[in-house]
Amino acid sequence: MPKILVTGGCGFVGCNLIRMILQDRPDTAVRNLDALTYSGRQINVAEFSGDPRYEFRRGDVADLRACREAVEGCDAVLHLAAESHVDRSIQDPRPFAISNTLGTQTLLEAWRTGPSRHGGRFVHVSTDEVYGDLPLGGGVAPFTEDSPRRPRSAYAASKAGAEHFADAYHETFGLNVVQTRGCNNLGPYQFPEKLVPVLITRAMRGERLPLYGDGEHVRDWMHVDDHCRGILAALDRGASGRTYNLGAGQERSNLEVARAILDTLGQSEDLIKHVADRPGHDRRYALDSTRARDELGWEPSDSAWPTALHRTVRWYKDNQAWTDSVLAPSPETREP
Repeated sequence: MPKILVTGGCGFVGCNLIRMILQDRPDTAVRNLDALTYSGRQINVAEFSGDPRYEFRRGDVADLRACREAVEGCDAVLHLAAESHVDRSIQDPRPFAISNTLGTQTLLEAWRTGPSRHGGRFVHVSTDEVYGDLPLGGGVAPFTEDSPRRPRSAYAASKAGAEHFADAYHETFGLNVVQTRGCNNLGPYQFPEKLVPVLITRAMRGERLPLYGDGEHVRDWMHVDDHCRGILAALDRGASGRTYNLGAGQERSNLEVARAILDTLGQSEDLIKHVADRPGHDRRYALDSTRARDELGWEPSDSAWPTALHRTVRWYKDNQAWTDSVLAPSPETREP
């Protein structure tokens, strides 16, 4: 039975990816390597604990020994473990450099030098934020995979650094590396610090919804299930050394997202509160995903607006106990 190592599998995208693998690929096993930081929780993967095809290992991707032990016996790596909240990267960039850049290099080195060296595929999951931003309005084409990397936040810079290491290990050592760059995700199990779950959980309580600046910052919104399918398509059909944009073509401003959530929950737009903008806030992201469609046969079938948002709101309404649990202090985040 082939075994896939998923790093960061207790986080938002990671737990949904593991769920998809175990449901759709009955002949595949999964090993989950996660450091269990504040946003990666065991509750997100608790349902898999009795599945003989699932194995959890606690470890940090910046720890070479932990990575070497984790990759042993695996046939492929799906590397998602990362610090990802831009606001936190403004407060303290160092953990982003360690987890995202050094962590990716460390995992690549473990994959290159470990006892299971066999040329298996290494998929590095990156972000559209490495491109920097686009101006608002029409007339400017979305980013393609050949667009230059121009990161404007510490988070984006750390992911761009990780991408450079992935490229270098492919070119220098011949590793079978494929990279993906995804747009903003929404869906179940997203830690309530990102925009959509923050707005949903606050709106359900009738609290004010904070929006940075004028709220006109535009993002492309993709349901997490489509992102997971794109990652697996890159694993199965991507060309070694290639990068694939995964965008849904569902551009909406933060203000539009807030209004749609309030409308879905029957709340007044008076709850919207504009607050001071954060430093270096990118205005617009947009991806051209032609390569992924043509070469991977991938389509974002679950991301249609507003259906994807309605599904997400419904999940948070039905799982308020989960939100309460992950926002409460957890012993999982303590040092082992």
